[in-house]
Amino acid sequence: MREPTRRLVDVHYHAGPDLYRRRLTTGGAGKAYAAADGWVVIKSHLGSTAAGAWEARQEGLPVSGAVVLNDLAGGVRPQVVEQAVYAHGPDAPARLIAYLPTLVGPAHRSALPREPFHPLLDAGRWRGDRVLDGTGRLSRPVREVLRAARDLPVVLATGHCDREETLRVIDEAVRLGLPRLLLTHATHPMSGLGPEDLSQLTHISGLYVELTALTLLLGHRDVPHLAEVVRAHPRVVFSSDLGQPDQPDLSGWLAVSRLWFTEAELTPAEVEAITSVNPSRLLAP
Repeated sequence: MREPTRRLVDVHYHAGPDLYRRRLTTGGAGKAYAAADGWVVIKSHLGSTAAGAWEARQEGLPVSGAVVLNDLAGGVRPQVVEQAVYAHGPDAPARLIAYLPTLVGPAHRSALPREPFHPLLDAGRWRGDRVLDGTGRLSRPVREVLRAARDLPVVLATGHCDREETLRVIDEAVRLGLPRLLLTHATHPMSGLGPEDLSQLTHISGLYVELTALTLLLGHRDVPHLAEVVRAHPRVVFSSDLGQPDQPDLSGWLAVSRLWFTEAELTPAEVEAITSVNPSRLLAP
């Protein structure tokens, strides 16, 4: 990023408005991360946070945006990504993150209490198709979005793809020459990849692997797993996936992360890589 070096870069934070109630607004999150010498990417399952991120940056806040290609937001279409790029601003210091859909197939069972943001919103009504078609290939709209992502200043992220879908997205991204691909919470049970899978993907230079604090906080994975993932792949990004009112705030996340890093026996260089260096390179224009 063309911003000064940040101690912390969080590529996955939920602020309101979103499907569910969140702890902070985009501006509130920007202020919290500014106080921590950080940078934050705001994500909303409702669609694009690009315009809100642009507005926050006009106020001097360290914020960039994302767009989630759910049916509710216009679906898996290059035009949806392009509109978000334009709204993100012509001088954005970080790439927009474009997520493949997160509202797909059967509802993901979450241990989190979920209070809808809007009383009229029924998330189940907006669940769309998964990224593979009936033949097991990536659907045409997904392939079109990947082609667009190759030519736009975005990071493509796998959203709520399962293991097989993620592998097909990786294959197509390599074929097309995408400059950046982020495997969203790659080793979460929903995504299904393991450290052994990640170690076989190290040769793909533009591929980054996300591990989220929420995955550990909810007990889906543990601290030894954190250490395994960090050492399985050279481009691991440690993000929060937080913003839920019942989960830790930024200071709480940083405190528990320090304990995890110590328990995992990560070196200072490894900690800096996953919390600052790698996410900065991922977002660099």
